[in-house]
Amino acid sequence: MGKTLAFDTSNQALSVAIFEDGALLAQREANVARNHSGQLLPFIDELTKAAGWQPADLDRVVVSQGPGSYTGLRIGVTTAKTLAFTLNLELAGISSLALLAANVTDPKKVIVPIMDARNQNLYAGAYQWQNGELVPIITDEHSNLDVLTEQLAQLHENLTFTGEYANFQDELEFDFPTAEFAEDVLPHASHLPELVQAADVLTDMDDIHRFVPKYHRLSQAEADWARAHPDAGDADYVEKL
Repeated sequence: MGKTLAFDTSNQALSVAIFEDGALLAQREANVARNHSGQLLPFIDELTKAAGWQPADLDRVVVSQGPGSYTGLRIGVTTAKTLAFTLNLELAGISSLALLAANVTDPKKVIVPIMDARNQNLYAGAYQWQNGELVPIITDEHSNLDVLTEQLAQLHENLTFTGEYANFQDELEFDFPTAEFAEDVLPHASHLPELVQAADVLTDMDDIHRFVPKYHRLSQAEADWARAHPDAGDADYVEKL
């Protein structure tokens, strides 16, 4: 595996970590709104210099690919792609929700990571550890609390919620009175490499160029474009523009 740089910029929190042969060497984190563009590269520079690494020493870059903040994901994915392309690194993208789910390690639990998507909407999925691998039970999606509650009610499992559940906690406690709510609700880049085994690792430059955030919903610009082009079907609006 060699030397790995991993980072998450999918929401307000920022987390950057470096690894060597799978072992965590250092991690740097912050939780300040709208500051990823000014903090990500300095954090990377600080950690790699402290380890005595040169840019050419890196072998792989791992990044949270979504869902999450449009701006945060663009910053993270663009930075990862640029590093992978210019330094000829392996590139891997991980679900931002899976990264949150990795905070809970109990294999008996169904872990439900939540990101608040505002206006009573949310990003959510459900995961469980199986044979040392974090497996999706409900795939990541942009939905609302009613949809999520209906999906979870069919599982009949011990639930643990993590992430941005605070605005939904009263309703979740009412619907799932035995559920637990994790205390550690922030993403940690230290978990990213252990999730790579279930992800695609890209080495081909054409694949790296096509690597994009997984927003799980259209941006406002894409939604406007879709309304203006109703016959376009499932086209990739960003590529068209």
